[in-house]
Amino acid sequence: QVQLVESGGGLVQAGGSLRLSCATSRRTLSSYAMGWFRQAPGKEREFVAGISWSGTNTQTAESVKGRFAIFRENAKNTVYLQMSSLIPEDTAVYYCAARMTSRVPVIPNDYDYWGQGTQVTVSS
Repeated sequence: QVQLVESGGGLVQAGGSLRLSCATSRRTLSSYAMGWFRQAPGKEREFVAGISWSGTNTQTAESVKGRFAIFRENAKNTVYLQMSSLIPEDTAVYYCAARMTSRVPVIPNDYDYWGQGTQVTVSS
């Protein structure tokens, strides 16, 4: 079992930045591909960014490309989502997810473990 804990969410003005973190203290994440998803009220959970276990391969949704970046520090068992130039449409609960695979999954059902989520609210 992999327990994931997100942190770093909050309220920010449009144009601002936030860094989300996803950590586990129970098991190393170095063998797991990691993903960030988000879900706004009334909408389906959508892929934001993903990173391979080694950190060499990443995937980023078109809606956030150039503004968000995913990276990881396996020595700290932590994955990050750096968010810049935030817009109100980025408002959502952000979740991190993990799966032991060599790929970078982009579909929620392809992930086995999920965190509880952290709220990000961008004001206009």
